[in-house]
Amino acid sequence: MTFEHKLLIATTNLKKRGEMAEILGAADLDIALVSLADFPSAPEVDETGATFLENAYLKAAAAVDLTGLVSIADDGGLCIDALGGSPGVHSHRFLGMETSFADKMTRILQMMEGLPDPERTCRFQCAVVVLTPDGRRFDCMGVCEGKVGTEMRGDRGFGYDPIFVLPESGIHMAELSPHEKHRISHRGKALAQAVTALRTIY
Repeated sequence: MTFEHKLLIATTNLKKRGEMAEILGAADLDIALVSLADFPSAPEVDETGATFLENAYLKAAAAVDLTGLVSIADDGGLCIDALGGSPGVHSHRFLGMETSFADKMTRILQMMEGLPDPERTCRFQCAVVVLTPDGRRFDCMGVCEGKVGTEMRGDRGFGYDPIFVLPESGIHMAELSPHEKHRISHRGKALAQAVTALRTIY
């Protein structure tokens, strides 16, 4: 089955949408990227899944049902070993949806105050689901290992990037250029797999 050469990026997060569009656009797929902003009636999807993959699927499925377009959605977050994997799947909702990420990060730094470097291990995880109107599903996963810093640094990226340290360089994720981030990030890795799936679809 062939589809209209459009791909719906199923997120209402403007920064995430921009990041996904930049990565997918650089892949030279020869498809038009559209977003939920083009569909004002799109409802907010309740992220009730127990895993990143389940939540990504819920968002992709809702987008396909609404638009009839091939849709791509992601879900991801920060998993900190010393906190039992938290905030994990609740990364966006940690301390409440209305709490700023600056406040979320401040609280995490307080919770981990005094922990030695070897005990500050963490990872960004991202699940991406590509779903077609005829029911084909492609699951893609990306992981970026790191450590929780002792301070916030950098003004690029979004979310928890300012406290995420790349162990090999000591650089915080929020200090990287977009090109550098996309090459190593959890979302960049998952979307690289998604690009392969999209080439088979179109």
